[in-house]
Amino acid sequence: MKTLLASPWARWGLAGLLQLALVGLPLADRLQVHWFGQEVTLALRPVDPRDLLRGDYVILNPEIQLVDVGVGVPQDLFGGDAVWVVVEPDGEGISRAVAVLSAPPADGRIALKGQVSRTSSPTADTLRIDYGLDAFFVPEGQGLEIERMPRDRVRLVVAVSADGRSAPLRLVADGEVLLKDSAF
Repeated sequence: MKTLLASPWARWGLAGLLQLALVGLPLADRLQVHWFGQEVTLALRPVDPRDLLRGDYVILNPEIQLVDVGVGVPQDLFGGDAVWVVVEPDGEGISRAVAVLSAPPADGRIALKGQVSRTSSPTADTLRIDYGLDAFFVPEGQGLEIERMPRDRVRLVVAVSADGRSAPLRLVADGEVLLKDSAF
C-alpha cells in the first residue's frame, strides 16, 4: 500500500502548508495584539532615516525606554532580562512608567513587556528597556514631514495585550492621526 507522502503532490502540498504557517503565525500574533490589546499612548522623539532597501521609516524613541529607577525597579536585573513596565496615563493621557516588574502583573494593570538593554550603574538613575517599538514605516516622503514636527507633539498609540506584547497602531499629533499601521 502506498503511503500518503509517497505522492509528489502530497509532499509539495505539505511544503506549501509549512511555508504558509511560517508566514502566517507572526502575522496572526500581531493581529491578535492589534484586535484584542488595550490602547496606550506613548510620548516619543522621532528621527527620520532612509533605507534604500526598506523605504522610509521613522525611528521611534518612546520616552518609557528610559525608566527612572525611582519608580521601583527590581535590584537583580541584568542586560537581556525580560521585564514588564506598568504604565498609567497622566493628566494629558500619556502613559508613563509607574513600576518595573520581573513578572507580568497579576492585578490586571497594563504592562508592556520589554527587555533590559542596559542596567543602571550605581551613579545612573535610569534603566534602558527595549520594547521592540523602535520603527514605524511610512509612505515615501512623509518621514521628513514628521521629523520636522515639534518633538513634544508626536505620540505613538500602541496596543498592549494582556501578556505584555505590544504593537504600534498609529502616530498622532495634536489628536490628529498622521499614520496608521496596517499590521502587515
